[in-house]
Amino acid sequence: MSALELNAQVIGDGSPLIILHGLFGSARNWGSIARGLADIRQVHALDLRNHGSSPWDGTMTYEDMADDVAKYIERRGLMPCDVLGHSMGGKTAMVLALTDPELVERLIVVDIAPAGYVRESFPEYLRAMQAVDLDQLHRRADVDAALAPSIEDPSLRAFLLQNLVSESGRFHWRINLAGIAPNLPAIIDFPQFDTSFDGSTTFLAGERSDYIRPRDQTAIDRLFPQATLTEIGQTGHWPHAEQPEHFLELVRKALAA
Repeated sequence: MSALELNAQVIGDGSPLIILHGLFGSARNWGSIARGLADIRQVHALDLRNHGSSPWDGTMTYEDMADDVAKYIERRGLMPCDVLGHSMGGKTAMVLALTDPELVERLIVVDIAPAGYVRESFPEYLRAMQAVDLDQLHRRADVDAALAPSIEDPSLRAFLLQNLVSESGRFHWRINLAGIAPNLPAIIDFPQFDTSFDGSTTFLAGERSDYIRPRDQTAIDRLFPQATLTEIGQTGHWPHAEQPEHFLELVRKALAA
């Protein structure tokens, strides 16, 4: 396993906070949250492998991604640091804390549990994006229209289209669709651990999301015995985008614990 040098957007002053995005996301998605915390933390929003401006690779287990983040922290002497992760980034953050606890001061996990899921929609999104003939399209609206029959939700299409890049008059996807596809089973699952992380841990769940449910409490308690769980009202899987002010308030509280 060889760690990749991750791209980062760094802002602010203070002790370091690492932010890890979810599947199909990037550091750019977290710009407003990073700015909202820059007065109390030096925020490092990372692009995970196969996403954003970070390198591509054919393997993408949580051990791989956690090792990338660990090396980023170690190379810059940021340890121990606070780590916030959403969805896939939340699982990466949990694996980092369980495998390299000396690197993590506080852990904040956003709308994901240490568990596997059945998510038939993820392969559908990948197939839909791969099926678009970008060589024949020259407007973002045309790409959006091409995705619409497979992905009906316009807000979800807008999120995925943040990965669409235009260079020299031609579109391409910023994320490694071909590399992500065979790794989806590992991304949807969660590794088994016999260890635990005893540091401060905060789980933030979207009230209308099904990613953290009562069934997950046993695994959370076993792996993260100091964990607290807070539901954010009127939000789904993206509470940081749906209720950003309340989300920032809860994150600030967790960072002060």
